[in-house]
Amino acid sequence: MQQEAEMSFFVDLGWKSLNKYEEELCGDKVEILHTEDSSILILADGMGSGIRANILATLTAKIAGTLFAKGVALAEIVETIASTLPVSSVNGVAYATFSILQIFQDGRGYLVEYDNPNCIFLRDKKVQELPCQELTLSGKVIRESFFQVQPGDAYILMSDGTIYCGVGDVMNYSWDRESMAVYAEKCVRTTGSAGRMANLLIDACNDLYGQIPGDDTTIAVARIREEQIVSIFTGPPKDPGDDGRCVQEFMALPGKKIISGGVTAKIASRELKRELVPDTGALDPEIPPISHMQGIDLVTEGVVTLHKVVKLLEQYTAEDVDVSFFDELDRDNGACKIVRLLMEDCTTVHMFVGCGINEAYLQKNMPFDVTARQNLVKRLGAALEKMQLRVVERYY
Repeated sequence: MQQEAEMSFFVDLGWKSLNKYEEELCGDKVEILHTEDSSILILADGMGSGIRANILATLTAKIAGTLFAKGVALAEIVETIASTLPVSSVNGVAYATFSILQIFQDGRGYLVEYDNPNCIFLRDKKVQELPCQELTLSGKVIRESFFQVQPGDAYILMSDGTIYCGVGDVMNYSWDRESMAVYAEKCVRTTGSAGRMANLLIDACNDLYGQIPGDDTTIAVARIREEQIVSIFTGPPKDPGDDGRCVQEFMALPGKKIISGGVTAKIASRELKRELVPDTGALDPEIPPISHMQGIDLVTEGVVTLHKVVKLLEQYTAEDVDVSFFDELDRDNGACKIVRLLMEDCTTVHMFVGCGINEAYLQKNMPFDVTARQNLVKRLGAALEKMQLRVVERYY
């Protein structure tokens, strides 16, 4: 996931793996790199399973990523991988397959594949074929593709565990790359993020394996999105005289708008002369209810809601989340609505942060540290930057 100010599109990257049943380590390895002018997604699959396969895949991904990012020629990369991998004392083979996808900021795409299932490419939510050529390097047949990306594109890299799900099982005799491609068309229509799409695809594989994967299985997804701005206004300005300026600058930016905080919402309502209407829908036991205001996409409570937003995003960036995480995001509350916006409809976040003390805290004799909100905003910004979103902070 990468964002630069001059880009007109955003590269959203996500992946998910299943370990072979009863194996502690995955024999597949995904590496994500960002250079000054591109994003690189690498998926390597080591021969066999367990520790040996994990070592082979990790070495392949690390070598390929390091050399690829430095602009080393493909032939030299393949030769280096072939000569570096340890050789089995049993069969004399050092073997790992790989797929490498590079998306440049100017819209150029480059794909290299060796013995992994061919990349599934979706444009306009339909499977299409990438133009490719085959070449032989160090005795290995390599598929190479050059293309131009477009907003809405999705590229799915996979290890061979994805196309052998359920082989020999009564549930499935026909699942293959084409079956995966048909299911991918359904997933691209119902998801907005690469991470969620990867989880849906891997969950289907797990179901076909009967929850007992017969092989290491990995899905890595790249989705191309247009520039999307989300602005978040939280906290009253330190000087009430800045209320109007803050609201004016918040409203001046294009894109979707979120107001987080009861006092903040009242300030916006007053300055914009727009009614603030509490939501009368079902209540969530954990998160305070939302409100509505004309021209604002989402109005939520402040500290409790933002704290939950930060926890969810930190979980997403730090853990190997599964489908249950995305199921939680579908809950109908303010925090989950914010997270969905940031994950699926955002490339740049503008934070408008008021440094004033919330009068409600003073009236209730509650302790309030102005830095608490700012620290929460800093944590939020750090999580968003891990997602490769661009974050701009303004303090008032």
